[in-house]
Amino acid sequence: MASGNDFATGFTNVGRTRFWQRGFLATQSAYVLAALIVLIFIMSLLSENFLTAGNISNITRNFSFIAVATLGMTLVIITGGIDLSVGSTMALSATITALVMGGLVAAGFTPFPGATMILAILAGLGTGFAVGLFNGFAIAKLKLAPFVTTLGTLSIVRGLTYVATYGRGAYPSGPDKDFFIAVTAGRLFDLVPVSFLYLLVAAVAMYVALHHTAWGRHVFAIGGNEAAGRLTGVNVDRVKIQVYVLSGLAAAFNGIIISGWLGSAPANLAQAYELTIIAAAVIGGANLAGGVGGAAGAIIGCVLIEVIRNGLVLARVDPYWQQTLVGCIIVAAVLVDRVRSARSG
Repeated sequence: MASGNDFATGFTNVGRTRFWQRGFLATQSAYVLAALIVLIFIMSLLSENFLTAGNISNITRNFSFIAVATLGMTLVIITGGIDLSVGSTMALSATITALVMGGLVAAGFTPFPGATMILAILAGLGTGFAVGLFNGFAIAKLKLAPFVTTLGTLSIVRGLTYVATYGRGAYPSGPDKDFFIAVTAGRLFDLVPVSFLYLLVAAVAMYVALHHTAWGRHVFAIGGNEAAGRLTGVNVDRVKIQVYVLSGLAAAFNGIIISGWLGSAPANLAQAYELTIIAAAVIGGANLAGGVGGAAGAIIGCVLIEVIRNGLVLARVDPYWQQTLVGCIIVAAVLVDRVRSARSG
């Protein structure tokens, strides 16, 4: 009589899954990473300035301006939602930060060095928290459609930004201004942007939360099958509110960083950034149907978009082609994911 092992060895396909069909290599993010490496190689051949330390530092800084917000967007997309208000949230949060900093100085409230900056940043983050809470409550509790809800919030928040500044923008001021610029737009060793360090911390935190906590499993469960998640005891409404709050906080943080680099918070700050952020998340492997996405893919998507933009500038190509190329990459990424899924199925 044949043993169990004999039966197992009788099937030639048992235990023979190819290495590129397992783990990270089986994801869309891996394909996009491979495309990114090829693109970087091509760009380095086309321009001798592409791989210089200064240009790499600029690329790192520029993609960091949207990457933290993309992490938050990815969380929302994993649950099957969308947040179109991130660009407006970036603008309002940056504006509130600058206005609070100036208001505290005008009121003479400077109890200790750095106080006005700390309170101003907390006010800016609080603004993002409030926007995210509004979106999450409307979507989870009132059962409004995420697309329509956040589209409305986009207009509301952008309007509030113009109301707060009369369209003229705001500027950080006071004794903590230089400190504020240093912690938002400074460079470590005059090379590594501090915004990139913040991104690394946020990405690691998101990875751990998604893959090593019950909360992360609940986020994926909601995106995979919300009804099944409810039946298994997942507090769907609470998790949805949490991811929208995190998206708002991430957008607020990115807006504050950008205002530090600009030295101001113009009312049109981050105009249409939500499209770039969503594109980066989708290119990185987040599925708009929900249930798929991660920190690594979000960052890879941001880097790819910035490398394209930077390469076009160095090659002196009309910058308006950037939007066209990004759109083509989105379609290609979705097509590759569709083909990969069909083959694995």
